[in-house]
Amino acid sequence: MNSMRMLAEEEENEDTAEVTWEDQQRINSFSKLNTRLRNIELKLEELKQEKEALDDLSTELELTDEDQTVLYKVGESFLHLSQPRALERLEQDQEDLAASLAVQSEAADECEKGMKELKVVLYAKFGRAINLDE
Repeated sequence: MNSMRMLAEEEENEDTAEVTWEDQQRINSFSKLNTRLRNIELKLEELKQEKEALDDLSTELELTDEDQTVLYKVGESFLHLSQPRALERLEQDQEDLAASLAVQSEAADECEKGMKELKVVLYAKFGRAINLDE
């Protein structure tokens, strides 16, 4: 006399769709795209923080005298550069960063598009028996 049930009996019978090899491949593809999207989002966040730091640096460099030498970080090292040369280097770094942001944003959009397509197919077949949301 076990009266405890997780689902109503009619809901339980609705969710008995068979998982084919193709379905499993779609589920795996969705999982890979989801993981890739999370990694891209982390990278985008890092790039946005770096962009903010470069924007702040740009403001600081514009306030310094042109004949002043500044320390500019390149990789793990610091170089002594003149203020105009540091500004040139900063502009190049900002352009490179903007290009990286664009590439990562495009990759995120592609992942989201692929995930939406897979969601349509998988939810159409499995309905509430599958959860593709976080």
